[in-house]
Amino acid sequence: MEKQLSPDHSEALLTTLKNRFEKNMNRHKGIDWNKVLAKLEGNPEKLWSLDEMEVSGGEPDVVGYDQKTNEYIFFDCSPETPKDRRSFCYDHEALEARKANKPENSAMNQAAEMGIELLTEEQYLKLQQLGNFDLKTSSWLRTPADVRKLGGAIFGDRRFGRVFIYHNGADSYYAARGFRGALRV
Repeated sequence: MEKQLSPDHSEALLTTLKNRFEKNMNRHKGIDWNKVLAKLEGNPEKLWSLDEMEVSGGEPDVVGYDQKTNEYIFFDCSPETPKDRRSFCYDHEALEARKANKPENSAMNQAAEMGIELLTEEQYLKLQQLGNFDLKTSSWLRTPADVRKLGGAIFGDRRFGRVFIYHNGADSYYAARGFRGALRV
């Protein structure tokens, strides 16, 4: 599958991203849209990944800039975990371990197919400083190897005015749990 958008599709996505960028300046203080745009125009495969985030309900937006790598950082900023990325177990190993009632996919598989990564716990906490996310849903987070080795996976949500990071069996899945992605451009 070619991971490049048509010129019309690219233009439409860039307009959507610019409008979201301008509407949510608190997420990216001091970042110039024209510099972000230049990076996006020079990375068609990253633009394809952003489109995957967009069409699955993620509402990606710029949340930072890494001076060391000269990359802009995008997170899914939808109020709830992206609607078309829910009801997945954590990873391929968990998916294969399920004997009955297998979900359609795993969060890690889907993220890899989209060219993005699951948010880490640290990234999720940063996202939650930018607004109130996952008030009714929860999001799988990239799980430390020692936790995953024991069969678990972590997720986050916001309840009662607080952000919670918790655990579940990696093979579990729920209609209200999905995943949020990060992309560096």
